[in-house]
Amino acid sequence: MLDNIQLALASLRANKMRALLTMLGIIIGIGSVIAIVTVGNSLTATVNESLISMGGNNLQVGVEYRPDENGEYDYSVSMTQEDLLNDDMLEAFSRQFEQQTRAIVLRESMGDTGQAQDGRLYANVRLTGVNDGFFTAEKVDLVAGRPFRTQDYQGARRVAIVSDQLVDNMFQGDIEKALGQTLEVSLKESVESFAIVGVYHYQPQGLFLGGTPTATKDTTTDLYMPIYTEQQINGESGHYYSYFELVPQTGVDPDALVQRIQSFFEKSFYGTNQRFMVKAYNLQNEMESITSVLDTISLAIGVIAGISLLVGGIGVMNIMLVSITERTREIGVRKALGAPAGAIRTQFIVEAMVICLVGGVLGILAGLGMGAIGASLMGSPARPNPGVILAAVGFSMAIGVFFGYYPASKAARMDPIEALRYE
Repeated sequence: MLDNIQLALASLRANKMRALLTMLGIIIGIGSVIAIVTVGNSLTATVNESLISMGGNNLQVGVEYRPDENGEYDYSVSMTQEDLLNDDMLEAFSRQFEQQTRAIVLRESMGDTGQAQDGRLYANVRLTGVNDGFFTAEKVDLVAGRPFRTQDYQGARRVAIVSDQLVDNMFQGDIEKALGQTLEVSLKESVESFAIVGVYHYQPQGLFLGGTPTATKDTTTDLYMPIYTEQQINGESGHYYSYFELVPQTGVDPDALVQRIQSFFEKSFYGTNQRFMVKAYNLQNEMESITSVLDTISLAIGVIAGISLLVGGIGVMNIMLVSITERTREIGVRKALGAPAGAIRTQFIVEAMVICLVGGVLGILAGLGMGAIGASLMGSPARPNPGVILAAVGFSMAIGVFFGYYPASKAARMDPIEALRYE
């Protein structure tokens, strides 16, 4: 066997360009499959991590249109304050579900972005109002300062928690200098002032979620303020909400909790509302659906890329047939010297396997490289699948055996007399 491997390597060295062209289909096929699987794994992991950071394990509870007896929705009806959730409802809900709830999260973003300015220094911000449950749910990584206090929600003064990206832009990265400073934010119709009481770490979102892998000077980050301050700036009267997010306690069945939440609001507040109702969603189910779709897409693309392996195998068969034709006299000499048909067959099968194995190794290296580049463009670490890599090596060798068997059998069946007379 070692002699056959040495003969195969000698044949590859003697015809380098032809061997490389023969391997090209194998390299492209295996490289494409590994790259697609690597990028797919990275994409799936990135999406899951982003959804979890956005509350993927939490429940979303919001006011929605109520269907009529025919299942139709009347979207011409406008939602009024009487249809929205309010503080009294949330307080009653909190008492009823105290044992199942870790935090109730309120979050409202203003539609337009603003710009904090100080001379030539600037930072783009999105004004976002939050409640204390937002910090209980660990929605942000607070690196300095403090979360909001009770007096902050009572409107004693306007305070804000800003990103470290804003601190880099406005205060040359000096977080201690930023704390306590007054920040002026220009909006379309007004200029609002905030005292900075905290700084959080900004985590860029990947391309798939509409963000950028890395933060830049022009990146827009959230400026968090008490939700009542945001409503005041927006000109809203009263404390009304269209939805809230619920962080359940560990061990609580989210699907069962969804049903209990909807039943509570229906019985307590919305039973007489003919136009609107409260609906709860478990985002974990949505995450599983997204993951399933991404896996299916990766598999489909991988299968399509794998077709090139078939083309590569046909190329291997073709070059082996050419090689046998060129080496007819060599085959005749070996058979005349007593080499059995099995030895001739093994020689050419091993040569085909070596071609595919070398092509497979090159394809793995190419796939890992392309996968790493693709993952980096999404702002995610590459996540190659060792199982796929091992399968790729085994598959490349299987291709060598499958597509090399016919040419090898043809060589083994040659008549030595005819082979020696071949010119």
